[in-house]
Amino acid sequence: MTATFKNAWGYQGDAMNLPVADIDASIPFYTDIMGFEVVSRDDAEPRSVVLGRSEIEMALVENGGDPEQDGCAFQVDNVEAVFDEFRSNGLANLSACELEKRDDGSTWKVFFVVAPDGLCFWLGERLPT
Repeated sequence: MTATFKNAWGYQGDAMNLPVADIDASIPFYTDIMGFEVVSRDDAEPRSVVLGRSEIEMALVENGGDPEQDGCAFQVDNVEAVFDEFRSNGLANLSACELEKRDDGSTWKVFFVVAPDGLCFWLGERLPT
């Protein structure tokens, strides 16, 4: 079963401006491991690529920012399916799924991925109350 990505929130407030050093080196991780597709690409400075999956998009940009200080949170409809998909696509260093309680009283099942370019991703499924 393929999971649906329902929402994306950039850690620094902008999922459409995620910093990377090299677009060309970054793209294969997102397409081959995380299941994104290239939606559009702009080779004018600063170079950027828009990646999409299900109902969401994010953009990687060679904007000089520090990728280790940024990333995205993705709400998915089936976190276990995403975890299994990433593992079957060759991602070896996955954190285990864990429960996360939020200030609003919600509980999420989550895991984290750090991409080779340094961006960090939180993937979570909101559990029924």
